[in-house]
Amino acid sequence: MNIENQVLGLIKLSGYIRAYLAKSTEEFNESDSEFELLLRKSEIENPWFTIDNQKFAFRQWAELLTETNIKDWLKDYSASETSKRVGLILAGNIPLVGWHDVISVVLSNHIPVIKLSSKDQYIIPFLLKKWKEFSDNNVEYEFVERLDNFDAVIATGSNNTARYLEYYFKNHLNIIRKNRTSVAVLKGDETEEELKLLANDIFQYFGLGCRNVTRVLIPEDFLIDRLFESFIDHKDIINHHKYANNYDYNRAIYLLNQDKFWDNNFVMLKEDDKLFSPLSVINFSRYSSMDEVRNFIAENEENIQCIVAKDELGLDSIRFGEAQNPGLNTYADNVDTMKFLEIV
Repeated sequence: MNIENQVLGLIKLSGYIRAYLAKSTEEFNESDSEFELLLRKSEIENPWFTIDNQKFAFRQWAELLTETNIKDWLKDYSASETSKRVGLILAGNIPLVGWHDVISVVLSNHIPVIKLSSKDQYIIPFLLKKWKEFSDNNVEYEFVERLDNFDAVIATGSNNTARYLEYYFKNHLNIIRKNRTSVAVLKGDETEEELKLLANDIFQYFGLGCRNVTRVLIPEDFLIDRLFESFIDHKDIINHHKYANNYDYNRAIYLLNQDKFWDNNFVMLKEDDKLFSPLSVINFSRYSSMDEVRNFIAENEENIQCIVAKDELGLDSIRFGEAQNPGLNTYADNVDTMKFLEIV
């Protein structure tokens, strides 16, 4: 396969996505109608994949896949001289969650053998078809129901599924990913704008991604009302039936158990030591020193995808509002996929 053609095709794909997103319905041509149908089919198949969330994901990728970004990313790696078959078991929790693995395999001169998530059957095939067209057919891939002919595997699943996958693929080169989530650490002097950006990190994709913040660490004197005030722009989330079902269920459980929680009618805050929180709930805890924060992060390092905080806290963090904007060199579970693919 010709890597240069593949890169060029990826850049053209990025332009194609940007052109679609920039148009109004009245400006659509036949190709745009195909894109529109994709969004609608995906939302029908998986109601969590709202058209707005799909467009957000497409926009992020379109802005990321520029010539400069791609070449800056690839310059640190060597493509394999021999193409191998790399099995991909993709997740389907948020739109395009498996796309980074797909392009990594292709641009490493390997062939992705893809088992799609049942929750995401349309987006990846659509993008691969377009990428292949834009690359003069220099993109090879295969979709399968079951992996049985491969040289290495990259698989994503729940913690329970991961144990099975680790056993099943123990004799193959593999990357097996488990459940992760993200945390935010507040210093206490955050501006209203910073807290609104944090709200985006919490509510984008309904909070279903590993980069969504589900646990917030706040100073002892921080007012909870400040968080609720910053959340208000996301109040319409409760109008989504599946999210509302989760909210109603979790609220009922807390009331029955007489648990203490704070509620603003579309999300709940609960003082809880757990890293993971149920959908529609944000766990928080108060800290008295940064040593407590660092100890918490160290104890939960294997389960934390990213930390959102001010740079000055020195926590190897990302800025507020950036959780859903990872770069091409940002890897799930902090395992360098491209380095792995060099040794396949």
